[in-house]
Amino acid sequence: MSDYDLILASSSPRRRDFLAKMGVRFEIVKPDTDETVLVGEEPRAYVSRMAVEKAQDVAALHPHNVVLAADTVVVCHDEILGKPVDREDAKRILRLLSGNTHEVMTAVCVIKDDDMRELFVSTKVTFAPLTEELIDTYVASGECDDKSGAYAVQGVGAMFIDKVEGSVSSVVGLPICQVRQILSDFGIKPRTVDASLWA
Repeated sequence: MSDYDLILASSSPRRRDFLAKMGVRFEIVKPDTDETVLVGEEPRAYVSRMAVEKAQDVAALHPHNVVLAADTVVVCHDEILGKPVDREDAKRILRLLSGNTHEVMTAVCVIKDDDMRELFVSTKVTFAPLTEELIDTYVASGECDDKSGAYAVQGVGAMFIDKVEGSVSSVVGLPICQVRQILSDFGIKPRTVDASLWA
């Protein structure tokens, strides 16, 4: 009997925190998955493929375990906006998002042996218009450095957001309501946890 409920095929601290706050016990195994976008591949197809491939890559090395993988992309004007390559790229991305509505797509795959469940959640996020000064100030904070779309909805980046239509937790990186429902099918349920984790 293992001392964990599942393997999280992700090194994302946001996904880790969500599961920890649910009281789910997990091991982290980072998948070795090629994340190159295929020629002509649509954003939804890409993010769904990534979630499945990450889960399968880890499940192949850890049979008989529940494996959870997820992938999140930010899409604006049909362009997949990944993590900025540098601070100038972060500014470029934020200028694209400024005053526009973009889509945040998160796909999740949960596997145990031959049982595989997938889900896809799309959330629309509308940014207020941003000044160059505000963009410069935010980028200088460093919060954008490792974030898809160059912002963090759960951080200071929330000050840019005029409206969210859909799952806020999915924008962070894991649609936690839907994930809870899928995990219950695998016998994994939330446990009582220390409330200080939410502080």
